[in-house]
Amino acid sequence: MSPAVHAADLALLANRPTLPTAARIAVRLAVVVVAWDTRARSRRALGKLAPDMLRDIGLTPREAQDEAAQPFWKA
Repeated sequence: MSPAVHAADLALLANRPTLPTAARIAVRLAVVVVAWDTRARSRRALGKLAPDMLRDIGLTPREAQDEAAQPFWKA
């Protein structure tokens, strides 16, 4: 499964009213960590794409470089 699927599953779990408070907090923290990891991996991959691949997705090399340079915690 992709990390995005895991994040969605964790988000559903975090909103269950039957979870104890500590578990709900732990799950919400896990959701954030998975989102950060997904964002970091995506940005690293974007930074490695060739110019012709960037054109295919509608980005200039400069736009890709700017996005790849952002820290993982910034959306």
